[in-house]
Amino acid sequence: MTTTTTPIQNTLAVALHYDRKGAPRVVAKGKGEIAKKIIEVANEHNVAVQENEVLAGALSNVEIGDEIPAELYKAVAEVLIFVMRLSGKIR
Repeated sequence: MTTTTTPIQNTLAVALHYDRKGAPRVVAKGKGEIAKKIIEVANEHNVAVQENEVLAGALSNVEIGDEIPAELYKAVAEVLIFVMRLSGKIR
């Protein structure tokens, strides 16, 4: 999940799901209060949240349920590595 830290009305959040089959998919996205709720739900479920305003902006253009575009693979891979390290899945 990526977020931005700006006033709540400008906060943007995009949640991704990756099951190692195909590319990661956008499973939720929102701005303002919806973004705040996405972040709250992520925190409640111990899902790592990483702030990246540029990536969140790019991912917000992807429709919910769609795979991320190839041009975002590298940036999203860096987020996934960050999350896997936090969860202890890789070192």
